[in-house]
Amino acid sequence: MKQLALISLLATAACEQAPQVSQGVMTPAYQGIETRLLDGDLVNFRVKMTGATSPDDVTKYAQCAAAQYTLIRGYGFLRHVRTTTAEKGGLWSADAVYTISPSLPRGLKTIDAEVVVADCGAAGIPTV
Repeated sequence: MKQLALISLLATAACEQAPQVSQGVMTPAYQGIETRLLDGDLVNFRVKMTGATSPDDVTKYAQCAAAQYTLIRGYGFLRHVRTTTAEKGGLWSADAVYTISPSLPRGLKTIDAEVVVADCGAAGIPTV
């Protein structure tokens, strides 16, 4: 009987840490952003969240963090270098690297930071 009560208690505790579900749709819960300057204009962003429906959700969270960081540093543009994602027990994480720049950098994956930050705000995705 004690074992059943313990299992019930653990199940209840696990539910309290899960993302909110509203009308059958899981609401994302953003778990924080870690920023590390790697070298000059090369910056690493590590983010975590629950309630993601795909790797794209956590990748977008990292991009939002990178765009806001770019604006904070007084720059206007960034270029995506790489992003890796993982999921374990419902906790999604992304490890992303971007270069930041005051002018439009060369390359195919360039991003206007102001546009991204505005889009993130409209979507309810937090930034740095």
